[in-house]
Amino acid sequence: MIESNHVSLWNRCLRVIRDNVPETTYNTWFVPIVPLKYEDNALTVQVPSQFFYEFLEDKFVELLRATLYKEIGEGTKLMYRVIVDNSSKASVDLEATNRSTAIPQRSIIRNGNKAPNTLKAPSPLDLDPQLNPNYNFENFIEGYSNKLSRTAGEAVAVSPAKTVFNPLFVYGPSGVGKTHLINAIGTRIKELFPDKRVLYVSAHLFQVQYTDSVRSNTINDFINFYQSIDVLIIDDIQEFASLTKTQNTFFHIFNHLHQNGKQLILTSDRSPVLLQGMEDRLLTRFKWGLTAELEKPNVELRKNILKNKIHRDGLKFPEEVITYIAENVNESVRDLEGIVISIMAHSTIYNKEIDLDLAERIVRKAVKCETKVITVEDIIEKVCKHFEVESSALHSKSRKREVVQVRQLAMFLAKKHTDSSSSKIGQLIGNRDHATVLHACKIVQGQFEVDKSFRAEVEEIETLLRRK
Repeated sequence: MIESNHVSLWNRCLRVIRDNVPETTYNTWFVPIVPLKYEDNALTVQVPSQFFYEFLEDKFVELLRATLYKEIGEGTKLMYRVIVDNSSKASVDLEATNRSTAIPQRSIIRNGNKAPNTLKAPSPLDLDPQLNPNYNFENFIEGYSNKLSRTAGEAVAVSPAKTVFNPLFVYGPSGVGKTHLINAIGTRIKELFPDKRVLYVSAHLFQVQYTDSVRSNTINDFINFYQSIDVLIIDDIQEFASLTKTQNTFFHIFNHLHQNGKQLILTSDRSPVLLQGMEDRLLTRFKWGLTAELEKPNVELRKNILKNKIHRDGLKFPEEVITYIAENVNESVRDLEGIVISIMAHSTIYNKEIDLDLAERIVRKAVKCETKVITVEDIIEKVCKHFEVESSALHSKSRKREVVQVRQLAMFLAKKHTDSSSSKIGQLIGNRDHATVLHACKIVQGQFEVDKSFRAEVEEIETLLRRK
């Protein structure tokens, strides 16, 4: 029997939502929501502003709907009561939008039990490409750091599978615009060639679908579905690392599509040469077309990205605020957009003017609270640069003393400065096992304690890592 207590129902939904978003996102966008009533299969919640409502609908509508369906029941409607005047508490009631996707909504819930099951090949008009239309070439701002990737992407969009850029392999650190670019390519292809079967899918979802097809004995349906795609876009391909059976299946899908004149577009957080745990035959194919790097944007590009977003969202930021953000938020495009959203949220919720003082407080808080994550790749780069050793040597089977020492130090620093397991570190540094990593840490620690010059070198590398 469905519960009638709207507070209890909403609290159950919050528990699921909290497992699916970062803590800061949960506190900013879900804690302020107030459940008002549940009747006629509709849950009504109150949100503090029109901006708040629009943001939820833009970013979290699928998560909200999937959660309601899971916790309350299929077909549950979500209604918003939006406060439009804080002084008089005037409000307006709005219904959530009804978006559809090719993969069942509940499949995005991490603790759900149902896996995607829509792998039969529908017609192009029935297949949802899973593209985000907000990610397009019009709002993908060009700069030196992304010019090559963007130019190649536009060429692929105009002539899919008819350029030498097949596959198009785009790589770069998190937040530089890889997902935006590949969605822009897919969106443009659908505009120019509506009959083409275009599909965007994350490597994680591909793996989930593959595992489900094995369990349900529908692996042939899975393969046939993917071999029917004209433009296959896979995000974060590095997540296939060490998944041998998934790689083997993808290898056959890749071959079929490429041999039949279909376009493949892939992204990764690192170049193919640094992808560990991936079969050589796949790495070779990743390099058949164009491998293009997306770098972190420089100050000028960051300013242009900010101006575009602010204009696109109908906002007004003083020039000095834009300059300050661009100069101080330099990690990724995603960080820039997050700061704009935070400033707008603070301005709207607390009725504060957008000025340099507000921007400084929010940026300082973000920089202070946001720990710079040191990755295994960062450690490899800094250690190799310091000792003038090619990074490829660490991944080889070389037993030269200088290479072994550098490899051991990289493992030691990775164990100290990352949350990666010994097995994962070994996999990323030379494809060694966890016992090798533990032995390396013991050797380096011993030398660190008795050799002052070595200790000074290690500390110098650690200082460089913190400044990255």
